[in-house]
Amino acid sequence: MSVTDYEPVIGLEVHCQLATRTKMFSACPQAIGEPPNTRIDPYTLALPGTLPVLNATAVRHGVALALALGSTVQRTSRFARKHYFYPDLPKGYQITQADEPYAVGGAVEIASGTVRLHHIHFEEDAGKNVHVAGEDVSLVDYNRAGAPLLEIVGEPDLRSARDAAEFLRALRGVVRALGISEANMEEGTLRCDANVSLRRRGTEPMGTRCEIKNLNSFRFLERAIEAEIRRQADLLDAGEPVVMATMSFDPDRGITKIMRLKEEAADYRYLPEPDLPLLVVSEALEAEIAAAQPELPAARHVRYRALGLSEADATLLVGEPELAGFFDATCEAGAAPKAAANWLSGEVLARLDGAPVSTGPIAPAQLAELVGLVEDGTISGRAGKAVLSTMWSEGGSARAIADRDGHRQVSDSSVLEAAVAEVVAASPRQVEQYRGGKTALKGYFVGQVMKKTRGQANPKLVSEIVDRVLAETS
Repeated sequence: MSVTDYEPVIGLEVHCQLATRTKMFSACPQAIGEPPNTRIDPYTLALPGTLPVLNATAVRHGVALALALGSTVQRTSRFARKHYFYPDLPKGYQITQADEPYAVGGAVEIASGTVRLHHIHFEEDAGKNVHVAGEDVSLVDYNRAGAPLLEIVGEPDLRSARDAAEFLRALRGVVRALGISEANMEEGTLRCDANVSLRRRGTEPMGTRCEIKNLNSFRFLERAIEAEIRRQADLLDAGEPVVMATMSFDPDRGITKIMRLKEEAADYRYLPEPDLPLLVVSEALEAEIAAAQPELPAARHVRYRALGLSEADATLLVGEPELAGFFDATCEAGAAPKAAANWLSGEVLARLDGAPVSTGPIAPAQLAELVGLVEDGTISGRAGKAVLSTMWSEGGSARAIADRDGHRQVSDSSVLEAAVAEVVAASPRQVEQYRGGKTALKGYFVGQVMKKTRGQANPKLVSEIVDRVLAETS
């Protein structure tokens, strides 16, 4: 049998670290990239006598995501202790929500259909184990311990690794549009576990699932799922059982490996958290958060396509909320939407080289002025690139730079007609060849006029005049 004889059944569990000033259950400041163990406090270290206090901003962020995904926000939910003993968890348990999450249901739309959500719940993050290369020692950084997390649990509706990556991208887009998290997989503020099982095509019973832990890029997510599908298919073909297990992915070898046999819920000894009351989300709070929701990616994508943007440009902008905001501001400043998108996705992004658009040296109004000069023919597209380069290095107004550096196009018909007449008169052989059917020579005449005007002639107007003059000489 081949892999194609089996149908993968895939469900994702996504952990999203929330962008709040402090941790989930304490006033300890949190930040990404700080030196190890500099973002800790007595609660983080589980010192005796410390008690949890719920982060209200984290709750608002969680409700915002639930509403954006169409989940039902529960009026009351409960926190629990999930016990396990590992160096990255000082208390010996994690505060999470087990049987009573704050939101249930909801869905994410992808190209292949609707992916349902089972629930979303709050929890605190664990610390980070650091294994020192070449040494028989491991260290623990507790900066991340206690950071506020949302766990978004998807139903097993995905049927391919590609769909899984698309689901995660779509979810990340919603999170970033809401501004509740950086959702950066490289930094670990968005992490994913994938549950994978196989069943023979055309059958209903689920196979035995294995969970691949801590996938930190879209590419690794796809590769890991594909590797696990191959591993399970090989076992089934050999008549061997698939054992429920927690897996890791080795990107160098492209294989999944068993880390440990899968724990059951009873192994964690879930107990109600005695130091936290019920979480109550009132109708009034939900309505307040709903009223403040920003435009979501799906609606923004529809709007951009209606403005005439290509599918590629609309998708690019929707995926980068800051870039989309810059685009909207550029259009509000008077730029034609399609032209503004072309300049942003091309020249501007190339100069940013991966940096946020807010770090660039030009504002939306400046880009709008440049786009307008090109669109109305005041300067050519080539000159526009030169003006942008000057703006990027020196600042200033596109119009002032175009005037100062002589970038304005010559659009005076009488001047261009005289230039075309001179070129035609000086090119009798090319005129004769053109009359003989070599119409591609039109480019020669246009090029000579552009050369004669030092590239400042309006090329569209030159082309029209060349057509007319050559027709008159035929």
